[in-house]
Amino acid sequence: MPTLRAELVTPALLRAWPLPAVDDDADKTARGTVHVVGGAPSTPGAVLLAGLAALRVGAGKLRISTVPETAVAVAVAVPEALVDGSLQESLGGSGADAYVVGPGLLEPVSCVPTDGPAVIDAVALHDLPAELPASCVLTPNENELGSLAGGEGELGTLAGRVAAERGCVVVTRGWVAHPDGRRWEVREGTAALATSGSGDVLAGIVGGLLARGASPEQAGCWGQYLHATAGRRLGMLARELLDPLPELLELPDWVR
Repeated sequence: MPTLRAELVTPALLRAWPLPAVDDDADKTARGTVHVVGGAPSTPGAVLLAGLAALRVGAGKLRISTVPETAVAVAVAVPEALVDGSLQESLGGSGADAYVVGPGLLEPVSCVPTDGPAVIDAVALHDLPAELPASCVLTPNENELGSLAGGEGELGTLAGRVAAERGCVVVTRGWVAHPDGRRWEVREGTAALATSGSGDVLAGIVGGLLARGASPEQAGCWGQYLHATAGRRLGMLARELLDPLPELLELPDWVR
C-alpha cells in the first residue's frame, strides 16, 4: 500500500477532530477504565506515571497490575487506583476499556489483551504475536521502532512500514502512522521530552484517550500533541508533564 503524504497535527486539526464528549453528569465508569500492566522492583514509577497520565486526560477509573514487591508502595503513591500485585495474571479479562502494557517491565510479556484497545509500550514490544488487533497502538522509541522495522531509516517511513506490517497504529517520536498509509506529523517536541519516564507518560495519555472512546489514530494524534506541548512549556522531569494536561485538552488560544 502506498504511503500517503503526512498531515501536520495542529490545534486547528484537533479542534476539527474533537475527542468523544464527556457529559458533565457522567460517572467514573462512563468515562472509561484504564488498566496499566507493568513495572518491576527497580522501576515502580513507570506504572505510576502512565496511570496518572491516563487519569489526567479524562479516564474515569484506573487499575494497575504490577509486581508484588512494589504493589503496596504504588497503591500508596496513587490512591486513585485499584492496585494489585498479579502482573503475570492480568493481561486481559479485567473488563477495562483500554489497556497500557509495558511501562517499567524488564522482561517481555507474551500476551496482548484482546478484550479492549491496548497500548503496547517498551519491553512489551519485544515479544509481539504475529497478528495484532486493529485496536492496538504501538508506542516504540527510536531503537524499538528500528527493531520492529528491521532496519534504520527516517522515523515517519519506519512508522508507516511497521503500521502496515502489524496492522495497527504506531505512535513514535513526532509521528503517528495508520496501517492504511495515513501519517500525521507532530513538530512540537523538544529535548525536554528526552528524559526518563517521558514515554510512560505518552503511553498513559494514549491509553486514557482510548478509554474515553477515541479511535487509535485519534488517540495517537491528540496524545502526541498534548505530550509534546506539555514538554515544550515545562521542565525536564516526566512528572511535570502531567499537571498541564487537563488544560491542554481544552486547546486554549495560546496553544500553537
